[in-house]
Amino acid sequence: MAIDEPIRLAVVTGGGGFLGRYIVEALVKAGARVRIYGRREYSFAAELGVEVVRGDITDQARLEQAFAGADTVMHTAAIAGIWGKWQEYYATNTIGTQRVIAACQQAEVPRLVYTSSPSVIFGAEPQAGIDETVAYPRKFLAPYPHTKALAEQDVLQAHDPPRLWTCALRPHLIWGPRDTHLFPRLVERARAGQLRRIGTGENRVDTVYVENAAIAHLQAARGLERCGGKAYFITQGEPVNCWEWVNRLLGLAGEPAVRRSVSFRTAWIAGAVLERIYRLRGKWEEPRMTRFLAAQLALDHYYSIAAATADFGYEPAISTEEGMERYQAWLSTPEGRRSIE
Repeated sequence: MAIDEPIRLAVVTGGGGFLGRYIVEALVKAGARVRIYGRREYSFAAELGVEVVRGDITDQARLEQAFAGADTVMHTAAIAGIWGKWQEYYATNTIGTQRVIAACQQAEVPRLVYTSSPSVIFGAEPQAGIDETVAYPRKFLAPYPHTKALAEQDVLQAHDPPRLWTCALRPHLIWGPRDTHLFPRLVERARAGQLRRIGTGENRVDTVYVENAAIAHLQAARGLERCGGKAYFITQGEPVNCWEWVNRLLGLAGEPAVRRSVSFRTAWIAGAVLERIYRLRGKWEEPRMTRFLAAQLALDHYYSIAAATADFGYEPAISTEEGMERYQAWLSTPEGRRSIE
């Protein structure tokens, strides 16, 4: 097939997840047949006329069965988080991605778009308006960014046209209706009195509304002739003050703004101490603070989307203001209210 042909049959790994489901819906809207590869059945799939293949992301034989006849794979499945066992993150995020690549090759799927993360290049230094030329850090602060970075490198190295065209997208702080991770956890911590502003409160961060992130995957798949073998930041294109954004989100849930604060140094030391204690005790539930979390909450981390715009036409179709209105409307629905109860 010509690499710029429309998507006819796409497989979305992790298609039942937050971002994955929006990608599935965008593909269906674009007229493509869609198959979800995941660990369970999904009630919305039948409504969309989408097939579900159940399996583990490390099961290459099952992946090959799921990929049969497909011309595109969107690989979103991953374990996210800021703490946990290295082996679990590595098995899913790195080994799982290697199996996805091998299954694409064996099933002769020509297009692979990988959902990466800007955290793959985040160490402990501010990142203000940087582009994709920034190298991976020499030392990672958590298993998630490390294993995702290894997987991203595998995907980009697998770019081998015309047999397989690959690229990696790095959406940052995805938010919007049906979020079950970022916003609900933020509200939970606020209600438990565990939220503190870290640092000066002046740091700026990038975010991306979930539908914009989903659309970027389709644009990249259709633009692989230009973007193959590369990684791209995907954001709203307008950095926001981290703590003003947090307080605005909390306001949607009727929660008060964060007023209490601690210095970055204090939070960093507390994170280092807690990490050591948890390791010594073999505890794998998430600590209240880690070094990675302290750095994310105190430092700038925003990025240029110029490359994504130039190479495959990405521009955020839904503005931050419109996204907030949609999110607020969803939170007033029974499903939305349940998400933050």
